[in-house]
Amino acid sequence: MSRILIYGATGYTGSLVARQAKTAGLDFAIAGRNTTKLAALARELDVPYSTFPLDVGHLAESLVGVSVLLNCAGPFAKTAEPLIRACIEAGSHYLDITAEINVYRLAERLGADASRAGVMLLPGVGWDVVPTDCLALQLSRRVAQPVSLRVALQVAGSMSRGSAISAGEIVGAGLMARVDGKLVATPEATSALFDFGNGPVTCAPLSFGDLVTAWHSTGIPNIAMFVNVTGTAFPVGELSKLPDGPSQAERDIQCARAVVEVTGADGAVVRAVIETVNGYSYTPLAAVEAALRVLGGDHRPGFETPASVFGDDFAENIVGTVITEL
Repeated sequence: MSRILIYGATGYTGSLVARQAKTAGLDFAIAGRNTTKLAALARELDVPYSTFPLDVGHLAESLVGVSVLLNCAGPFAKTAEPLIRACIEAGSHYLDITAEINVYRLAERLGADASRAGVMLLPGVGWDVVPTDCLALQLSRRVAQPVSLRVALQVAGSMSRGSAISAGEIVGAGLMARVDGKLVATPEATSALFDFGNGPVTCAPLSFGDLVTAWHSTGIPNIAMFVNVTGTAFPVGELSKLPDGPSQAERDIQCARAVVEVTGADGAVVRAVIETVNGYSYTPLAAVEAALRVLGGDHRPGFETPASVFGDDFAENIVGTVITEL
């Protein structure tokens, strides 16, 4: 078995990740649940493949020889826990590309078990949370005593079918914020205005993984998350009938942006916008780079975040990433 295994490689984003891994020259294999699709992609990329479901015993046996597992199979509410537990048992580092907050909470809870096994749990090596995690850590170092962090994501362009399903998991988790270091329900949270570079726009509160990762990366005790969805980004209707995801041409004309704002105890505020290539284009680049770094020795046992393990400049190593101070 190759040392990097991409699980869920035949999905929309998973296939982009697998193709980027091939372009980057990684030694990897692909896996998932659909033998027909896996075999076709494996032939195209000339890589090994294996088929295994996640609801069987002895799942860790499927990870023998795997140093890094990169999970691209959503919804992650169904795939993360069995794969994380299998990684802990097998001694494989776990990475994924989810935006679902409950996966981060799960990884956080299982961090001690992973630490004892010498395994790193690193969810969120895609567009959420890499850019915001890195920028939050950068800005937190520019105020004497950071006490508050607000992060707003701007979702532009069409959404993949898998992302739409994951978005349902995020909404279903309920509104939360971090208050005095604790993650609490905030059902009465209201919208706020953020400027992504073209004037203030309304952003709705929503619970993303940064409520967990930013706390670990920065130690800022009060964190709130927001999202601005533009145009027809959020799909309606029967999700199973949606196309796999946006085309290359669509991705090329829709960049992704996020605003990060840190407030210090003295009232000083620093904020900046991080702009990247489209999130579906950014995720394969960041995820493959993360897997390569972990394989090369950049890892620590237990639950970690992209900024804490790779440094606060990791996001800027991805081509097309620009930070603008506001």
